[in-house]
Amino acid sequence: MSKKKSVVLSSGGIDSTTAMAMAKERGNEIYSLSFSYGQRHSAELESARKVAKALGVKAHKIIDIDLRQFGGSALTDDIHVPKHENADQLKEDEIPITYVPARNTIFLSYAMAWAEVLKASSIYIGVTAVDYSGYPDCRPEFIRAFETMANLATKTGVTGEVSLKIETPLIQMSKAQIIQTGYSLGVDYSLTISCYDPDETGRSCGHCDSCLHRKKGFEEAGIIDPTPYQ
Repeated sequence: MSKKKSVVLSSGGIDSTTAMAMAKERGNEIYSLSFSYGQRHSAELESARKVAKALGVKAHKIIDIDLRQFGGSALTDDIHVPKHENADQLKEDEIPITYVPARNTIFLSYAMAWAEVLKASSIYIGVTAVDYSGYPDCRPEFIRAFETMANLATKTGVTGEVSLKIETPLIQMSKAQIIQTGYSLGVDYSLTISCYDPDETGRSCGHCDSCLHRKKGFEEAGIIDPTPYQ
């Protein structure tokens, strides 16, 4: 009996890597999808390649798009990446400047197209509504709306050949719970990177929002953080 096919969005970070490990553990044949979208660095793409190899995916594609054409984010524009001394300084009640306009909508649209060609029944995305930095495209409401749209927008959906499910296994997990889950599945987090602003050697800055969430997550999980920091 053939395995179910699943497209997994992969940034090379903790969340997407854990989601991929969970998809594999559930018996899916994994098709990993990453993006070179004009982000500040390529370190995350190298991590995504390493993760794809380590988890034995069926195929890994890196799509080139240029969101720097629009800018509007510290990740795709000439805008300073905010830095803090510790996680207590993070403001959880506002959308940070590291939010990339419509990024998850764009990424999921590409994943939807590949899933339709593959006749995959699911797309996995590592969004969380707990430690999610306030990004609007990480909310359960957005995921539900996209899933409805996907099944209205595809041939496989309207003919009933495939009912596409957007899987969000981390949606109600904290960063610590995500790390503990991945650790139990044998995820090697030394292959991953979370930093928004690493140096030229790929070392994480240790002070951007994403680094601080990562540090806090490992500390609360009681697991050693294998990240090389500047």
